[in-house]
Amino acid sequence: MQIINATADRLDALAELFDAYRQHYEQAPDVPGAREFLSERLERNDSVIYLAEDSGEVLGFTQLYPVFSSIGMKRAWILNDLFVKPDARQKGAARALLAKARELGQESGSRYLMLQTHFSNKPARALYESTGWKLDEEFGYYYLSI
Repeated sequence: MQIINATADRLDALAELFDAYRQHYEQAPDVPGAREFLSERLERNDSVIYLAEDSGEVLGFTQLYPVFSSIGMKRAWILNDLFVKPDARQKGAARALLAKARELGQESGSRYLMLQTHFSNKPARALYESTGWKLDEEFGYYYLSI
């Protein structure tokens, strides 16, 4: 298995996987919309997307968005998406993607990486904690839908 940067030549496979990820969160299927969204992210360099591949098959992905820490006066990253095909789980793809995300943070001199997951997502929480992520119990996260 290898972790690579997503590029336009793998956009179709990524869009299929991204659509499966969205459906996991009860969104309607929309592969063309997923392809358009991801294509725009890649063209504009809005995010960093890594793919886990094995023998040319895309098994999973993670997408990180840059933000900045005003207090720390450094870059930071939001690990917004992490998904591995159900039939490819428990083979190390998610761990490898998280390791690559950590490497991005280190190489870019970032203050931190952050992510959110639902409290009921016990497998993901166990994975994050086993790879060094800490749950912030001090601060709450708020959303304003527009």
